[in-house]
Amino acid sequence: MRILAIDYGTKRIGIAISDPTGTLASPLETIPAYPFERFVDRLKQIILEKEVSLILVGMPRSLNGQYGESANRVLDFVNVLKAAVTVPVKTWDERLTTVQAQRSMHDAGGKTKDFRQKLDSMAAAVLLQSYLDANPGQN
Repeated sequence: MRILAIDYGTKRIGIAISDPTGTLASPLETIPAYPFERFVDRLKQIILEKEVSLILVGMPRSLNGQYGESANRVLDFVNVLKAAVTVPVKTWDERLTTVQAQRSMHDAGGKTKDFRQKLDSMAAAVLLQSYLDANPGQN
């Protein structure tokens, strides 16, 4: 079984997936956030195709650990998501995942025009890899 990670955004939602052993995270795709029903349909398709056993949603926090308005939007998203899918959903701290994803893409020679489309799924992969690294053997 695999873990799927979500980097939630109001325009785009980045998706990443673990390998079957729960060791490595890979960016999968970016899905438009609206219409939400279309996002849920695509997510359910991925859950079935990839045999997902857990969904991990990035929880934004400030550097000092406080939750802000973005965290409230993510909590609303998580509550709706839990009602829409049968797979368990949990949150995971996503501090600096987008910054790490930007650096990784830049270091790999990624082009600036490609960043927007790939950045969200890369950020989801960074988030997922941090979860996998913090929970070895439990995935």
